[in-house]
Amino acid sequence: MTDKKITFGKIFWPSFLAVFIMTIIGLIIFSLILGGIVGSFGNFGPKPLAIKNNTVLHMTLSGEIGEKSSSTFNPGSFQMDKKIGLSDILFGLENAKTDSKIKGVFLEIDNLNCGYATAREIRNAINDFEKSGKFVVAYNGGEVITQKEYYVSSAADEVYGFPSSAMEFIGLGAELSFFKGTLDKLEVEVQVIRGSNNDFKSAVEPFFRENMSDSSRVQIERYLTSMWEDIRTDISADRKVKIEKLNMIADSAFIRKADDAVKYKLLDGTKYRDEVISLMSEKVGLDEDEELELTAFEKYAKKKFYQSQMLAKSASPNVAVILAEGDVSVDGDGLSSQQICKLFQEVRKNKTIKTVVFRVNSPGGSALASDEIWREVKLTNEKKKVIVSMGDVAASGGYYISAPATAIFAEPSTITGSIGVFGMIPYTGKMLQNKLGMTFDRAATNQHSVMTTNRKLTPEEYMLVQAEVDDIYDQFLSRVAEGRGMTKERVNEIARGRVWTGRDALEIGLVDKLGGIQDAIAYAAKKANISSPKVLYYPLKKSDKWGELFEQFEEEQANEIHVSQQGSMPQELVNYYNQLKSIESMSGMQMRMPFELLIR
Repeated sequence: MTDKKITFGKIFWPSFLAVFIMTIIGLIIFSLILGGIVGSFGNFGPKPLAIKNNTVLHMTLSGEIGEKSSSTFNPGSFQMDKKIGLSDILFGLENAKTDSKIKGVFLEIDNLNCGYATAREIRNAINDFEKSGKFVVAYNGGEVITQKEYYVSSAADEVYGFPSSAMEFIGLGAELSFFKGTLDKLEVEVQVIRGSNNDFKSAVEPFFRENMSDSSRVQIERYLTSMWEDIRTDISADRKVKIEKLNMIADSAFIRKADDAVKYKLLDGTKYRDEVISLMSEKVGLDEDEELELTAFEKYAKKKFYQSQMLAKSASPNVAVILAEGDVSVDGDGLSSQQICKLFQEVRKNKTIKTVVFRVNSPGGSALASDEIWREVKLTNEKKKVIVSMGDVAASGGYYISAPATAIFAEPSTITGSIGVFGMIPYTGKMLQNKLGMTFDRAATNQHSVMTTNRKLTPEEYMLVQAEVDDIYDQFLSRVAEGRGMTKERVNEIARGRVWTGRDALEIGLVDKLGGIQDAIAYAAKKANISSPKVLYYPLKKSDKWGELFEQFEEEQANEIHVSQQGSMPQELVNYYNQLKSIESMSGMQMRMPFELLIR
C-alpha cells in the first residue's frame, strides 16, 4: 500500500475557509445581539435617569474639559473614551438648582486639564448653585493638589484634602520651548516673515531665538500678573482670606502639603474619602445605617442636556449657540471653516432662530479659513445679531472670526487679541547636503518658477512674501476696525501681534463685556427681545446609543466623570507632540497665538 502525500494546500485552504466562515457567522450573531441591545434604548434617545430623594450629585473633574462632550470607542481597552463639555457641566448645575431630589454636589478633582477661563466658569456655576441653599463639598484627593484644581474647588462651601497630598500655591509661571539650537545642529534655517511692525507676534521666535524677546516678555508678564490678580480675588472672596495674605503665602511657598493649607485657611481640613462621605450623609440627614445616594453628575448632566435639546429642537428654538474649538483650519477635527460655515448658513435659514451666540475657543490658524468664517459671521450678524463668547483663548484667527459680531464677551483670564500675521519657510538644503550628501539642480522657464525649501529665498522673493504678509495684516486691521467701530490707526496701536487678557481687552475696546457663555446667552436673548429663550446648541446633540451601551460595561466608573487622557505618554511629551503636529499642519499664511505656554 502506497502512502499518499497530503499537500499543504489541502490542509490550509479548507481550514482557512472554515475559520473564515465561522468568523463571519460569529460577527453576524454578535452584531445582531448588540443591535438588539442598542435597539432596546428606543428611538427617542436615552431613557430618563431615575433620581431618588436625598440624592447627592457626584462630580469628578479629571482630564480635559472641552466645549462639548464627546465619546469615542477605544478598541485597545474596549472602553469608551469620554470627555465632558463645559456646556453640559453648566447646564447640569443650573438644572440641579431647582431639582427637589438633589440635595447637593460632591466635587472631586484630580488631574484637571483646562484653561483658567474655563475653570472660572465652572467655579462661577458652583457659586450660583450654592445660592439655591444646596451644599457643595469639594475633595482634593490626588497625589498633588494643583493650583488650578484648588482654584476650582475653592468655590465650594467646604473644601477638604487628602491627609498626605502635596499641594502647590506659588503663583503663575510660564515656560516656552525654543528650537534654534536644535535647528542649528541640524543645519536647518527657518526664514521668518512677520507683519512689518508685529514685534509682539512671537510665535516664530522659538525658531530663530534662544530666549524671549523684550516685547514677548512684556506681554507674558502682563497677562500672568492680570490672571493672578483675578485668581486671588476669587479665592479671597470665597475663603475670606485677604488678597495680600494670599500673595504672601505664594511668595514664601508656605503651602507644600494639604495640612499647610488648613493652617492658612485655604482648606477646611484634611480627611479620608470615607470621612467626607460620612460628613455629607449627616448634611442630608441620614441615619448611620443608611447609605448616601450618589448619582454620577456626568450622566445626570448629559441626559438633562440631551432632553432639553430635543425639546428645544421640537419647540421652535429662538437662540442658537455655535460651539467652535481648536485650531482654525479649512477642514479636519478642530475648528474647520468647512463645518462652521455650514452651521452659520443653517442658523441663518432657520426662521425661528432670532439670535446667535458664537462660542470661540481657539488660538487661530489658517488665514484663509479665518476669512471664510469671518464672512459667514458677518452675513449672519447683518440678519440676526451674533454675540461672541470667548473661552480660554480667542486670539489671532480666533479674534479675527469674532470681530464682526455685535458684542463680544470674555472672561477676565481669557487670552485674546494677538492681531497679527506670520509666515515661516524652512531652508533645508544645507542639512540635506552636509548630513545626507544630497544635492539639487534646477531648470525653469522663469526666475521664480522653482520655489523650494532646498534653496534660500532671494532678497526679491523675501520682499514678495513680506508684501503678502503685510497685505493680510492690513486686511486684519480693516476687519477689526470695521467690526469694533475703530480707526485702523487705533487698531494698529493695540495690535502688532500683542496678546491681552479679557480684562485688559475690555479697557482697550477689543471686547465689550466680561462674563461667560451663560451671560452671553442672556444678553443675546435680551437684545433680541426674547422673554423665553429656547436655546439650541450646534453641532446638534445626538443620542449616543453606543455610549449608553458601553457605560453598562463600565460599572466601576458609574459614579465619576471619566475624561480620557491623550494616550499613555507623559504630558510633557504630549505637549511637544502637539506642537510638532500643529507645525506640520500649517499651510499658507497663519493667524496664530504668538506662543504656546504651559501655565501652572
